[in-house]
Amino acid sequence: MALSPEETRRYARHLVLRGIGGEGQQKLKTARVLVVGAGGLGSPVIAYLAAAGVGTLGVVDHDLVSLSNLQRQIVHTTDTAGVPKAESAGTFVAALNPHVDFIPHNERLTEMNAGALAASYDLVVDGTDNFLTRLTVADAAEAAGKPLVSGAVSMFDGQVTVFAPGGPGFHDLYPVAPDEADLPACEAVGVLGAVTGVIGTLMAMEAIKLITGLGEPLIGRLLLYDGRAARFTELAFGAA
Repeated sequence: MALSPEETRRYARHLVLRGIGGEGQQKLKTARVLVVGAGGLGSPVIAYLAAAGVGTLGVVDHDLVSLSNLQRQIVHTTDTAGVPKAESAGTFVAALNPHVDFIPHNERLTEMNAGALAASYDLVVDGTDNFLTRLTVADAAEAAGKPLVSGAVSMFDGQVTVFAPGGPGFHDLYPVAPDEADLPACEAVGVLGAVTGVIGTLMAMEAIKLITGLGEPLIGRLLLYDGRAARFTELAFGAA
């Protein structure tokens, strides 16, 4: 699938970039990526994957845009308050890059639909904000044999990792599910908006690496970010 003259101009900085080039851009153009959640983490993921030229971008989110989202959820605007997030994200993508085929899934991700959704895409990126949903996404991606980029944030901190077929999985990182009562929600403890940008952009980077074959993805490695100290820490998990 050849790039059009307009796409060649749009992706010029990729096309001259060693490690991406024309071959990598073609891989991005033919890729199908599912983003679960169009919130604080999903927003930068959606923005950068759309800008990078991912050919098909699906977004799952059942929620509506609210004013309290706008401090961190950058694909939404004041004018889209009350609009379904998947629809609002689609408006953003269409304005940014008309070459992206955007598929809104305006529904809650559950154990019933997660498997079919994951199986319809090449790669899954999870930006949801509660452990049980993250577990559901991880199990669905693993069952479908699809790589998963997973991130999380709280207050001033965040983390990102990659689960790939044949590599350490979600249950290696979390052998015992934590009690939901021990995981305070964003509504209760807050989150600095820029932290979601840091982690979400790292998630987009990992997705691009997986699609293009560039570099070394965070497989079996958990990257932790301490926003207050401006410090990254890496932890290994799973089989040695």
